[in-house]
Amino acid sequence: MAKKHVAVLMGGFSSERPVSLSSGKACADALEAEGFNVTRVDVDRNVAGALAELRPDVAFNALHGPFGEDGTIQGILEFLEIPYTHSGVLASALAMDKQKAKLIAKASGIPVAESKVMDRHDFPTKHPMKPPYVVKPVAEGSSFGVVIVKEDQAHPPQIVTSPEWRYSDRIMVERFIHGRELTCGVMGDVALGVIEIIPQGHAFYDYDSKYVAGGSKHECPARISPNIYQKIQTLALKAHQAIGCRGVTRSDFRYDDRFSENGELVWLEINTQPGMTPTSLLPEMAQVAGHSFGELLSWIVEDASCLR
Repeated sequence: MAKKHVAVLMGGFSSERPVSLSSGKACADALEAEGFNVTRVDVDRNVAGALAELRPDVAFNALHGPFGEDGTIQGILEFLEIPYTHSGVLASALAMDKQKAKLIAKASGIPVAESKVMDRHDFPTKHPMKPPYVVKPVAEGSSFGVVIVKEDQAHPPQIVTSPEWRYSDRIMVERFIHGRELTCGVMGDVALGVIEIIPQGHAFYDYDSKYVAGGSKHECPARISPNIYQKIQTLALKAHQAIGCRGVTRSDFRYDDRFSENGELVWLEINTQPGMTPTSLLPEMAQVAGHSFGELLSWIVEDASCLR
């Protein structure tokens, strides 16, 4: 039986375009190796017309950031009736908005850090919350725009109100959680393994830690107690289901075990379009679970549909 024609959507025009191109190339190469008929689509403003002409069996969404994972491209694919991968319109929009995702998570019994959303132009000259805290755009990925305000910092970060700020005006101020960076993927209705991310030469898991070779060390499975490990898996699956996600997702956590093994565990956010680059986390989790990269992508393609 002939393999499906898969259009791999990549690039786009968000801040995460380079990441998406890397993810898209890796996915297209692997899908071709699995025997799929692959067309690589560098997404621009004419993507609807291009897809209407191409009429693939499946659109594999390898876009990252606004437009690609916020429900927008998903709406176009629904309109064109082209089956697509990952989460649908509503779940993508909710997950991309960090504050709305946290409201749903909290209502579902998932522990989150205290936070507030404000317009960056109204950012006060005094600290909006007791340091340490984190300032981040409400709807960006790959740690773009993240600023950590330390306990001894006298004033709020000036970059937020400067003309150099390249992100949306809506920002979130969130209590900083000390401790370890942990992440857990979900594949369908199954939680994968937990990875601890240890940045190498970086203060936190920033853009370079994510995508530059050697920028971070990944320990999978994470060296944490079995009960915390299982709790993270449970919470990752709960967030996936509560927000209404489909396909694969990845939830990020902070775990403060400085004073006790049963320390504070906090859910930070869910990623509906996990990276698929050579240094990405979800393929590593899948590999540990016994799924090769090609098998993972084949599963994602076969899971594709409309009305997600």
